[in-house]
Parts: sequence; structure tokens; C-alpha cells
Amino acid sequence: MNKESWYGIFPALVTPFKADDTIDFELFGKNLEAQVEAGIHGVIVSGSLGEASTLTRAEKMELVKYAKNAVPQGMPVVLCIAEQSTAEAVSFAKEAETVGADGLMVLPPMRYKADDDETVAYFTTIAQSTSLPMMVYNNPVDYKIEVTLAMFEELAKVPNIVAIKESTRDVSNVTRLFNRFGDRFRIFCGVDTLIMEEVMLGADGVVGGLVDAFPKETVAIFNLVKAGYYKEALAIYRWYLPLLELDIHPKLVQNIKLAAERAGIGSEYVRAPRLVLKGEERERVLAIIDQAIATQPVLPDYLNLTTESVLA
Repeated sequence: MNKESWYGIFPALVTPFKADDTIDFELFGKNLEAQVEAGIHGVIVSGSLGEASTLTRAEKMELVKYAKNAVPQGMPVVLCIAEQSTAEAVSFAKEAETVGADGLMVLPPMRYKADDDETVAYFTTIAQSTSLPMMVYNNPVDYKIEVTLAMFEELAKVPNIVAIKESTRDVSNVTRLFNRFGDRFRIFCGVDTLIMEEVMLGADGVVGGLVDAFPKETVAIFNLVKAGYYKEALAIYRWYLPLLELDIHPKLVQNIKLAAERAGIGSEYVRAPRLVLKGEERERVLAIIDQAIATQPVLPDYLNLTTESVLA
């Protein structure tokens, strides 16, 4: 996977479960098929949205292998690493390479709030343990560790650290990164509600959540913005925003799984300690999803953009 492959829409895939708490690989495949048909560019398995904290190592590797067989040849399959110890993270990286992962998305150390030097050492050690290219997940809102520009100066010295998932929720940070590093890193928007803004600012891609339920609309916004059709993208984005806000919530997994179930490409089963939504909370989320489905926009031919196709 070369640096240029870090581009476009990379769904942070949910992990579908059956009623007996095992992974529903048939449904996983159905969702992957919908993603590929919609025009996504790569996939990320076993992330936070994929309920990584409740998956076994064996299950994570099986998800990688299944995805590699399900997506078109050459489409990147990236494994997320979120571990408490550097040694365990290194072990995961090495095994991911052996089972065919094309890249890694790495969160900062879990539980322990590492300082700047410790965080840089953590990312560096993982990257140096593998030949796989790596994305650094920068999400101080949820994980309480911010990877600063000064820290990225150090990480830029590591050749296979090639991408950043920018989730600070400060859209101007996209420009700061480009101003400081030029094209050294591929920059991905990591917050669903900011996808249009950050792609307009030059982000190379999006690691998305609601794309699990609405892949075509997500890819359409990205492609339209990149082609300069801002008005057309904005119309879709305004429709999409109430759904995208389901991603910036403590129960984003339940919300997005319910949306995928409603869209016919997922199920709402989650793995404990999570529980499925119920009662008034479930009805509130369902109302948002059902309203969006009832008013789903007609999309232009976003996979084959020409002036005629967009304006038709």
C-alpha cells in the first residue's frame, strides 16, 4: 500500500453480530459489498466503531482476512490497533502483516495518559516493527492525548508513518498540518460532522462512521467537493447532518448500527457491556434515521463526474 492509496472514503466498519454474540460474517460481507458498490476507496476494521475492545485477537485477524477476500484486489484493508502496552501493539502489527493487512491505524496508548515523549516513542516503536504504512489517530477529545505539531515533527522522521486521522474537531488544524508539513502526511477527516468542511480545506480522505449505513451519500459528498461542485455537495451534506451527528455521541456504535440495520445492510446487535438502544432513546434515534430515509436525496452520477451529469 503506497502513500497515494491513502485517499478517499475509508469506512470505519462496524462489526455485525448475531443473536448468539458471534460475528455475522455474511452480514459483514453484505455491508462490504454495499460499500464497494458505492465507490469507497479502502476499509478500516476493528476500530472503536468496530467494537475493538470486545473483540478477541483471533476475531480481529479473521475480519482482516475476510475483508481482503471480499473487496476488489488492490483496495486497502487497514487494521486498527488500540492497545495498552507497546509490546502488545507491536505484536498486533506483526501479526496483521502476516494475515494480509495493507496498513495500520494506531490509537495512542489506552488507559495510561502518556506524555508527549512517551506517545511519540509508542507510535515510533510500532511503526519500526513493521513494513506496513501507518496512520496516526489524533483524537484528544475521546482519548485525552493530543498529537501536537511538534510531535508530528518527530513522527515525520519515520518513513512508514504516512497518514493522520485528524479528529481534534478544530478544522483549522487541517491547514496547520498542511502549512507545516506540505504533502508529507495524508490527512483524513475523522469526525463525521466535519467531512465537507475538512475536504474543502484539502483533506485527502475521510475515515467515516455513518458511511456504514449511507455509503453512497458519503462518497458523493467527497467526490463532488474534490471536483469543485460545492453547491451540489452542500445539498447532500445538509440532508446528511442530522445523521452525522449520531457519530459524535457516546453511543455512536449503537446509533450507527441501528442506522445500518434500517438501511438494510447491518444489524443492531452489540456486544456487552454495550446494550442495544431501547425506549425513548431508541425512538429518538429512529426518528432521525427514518426521516432521513424518507427524504433521501437523488444523487448525481458522482462516480462519473461531468458537468452534464451533475447538472442533469
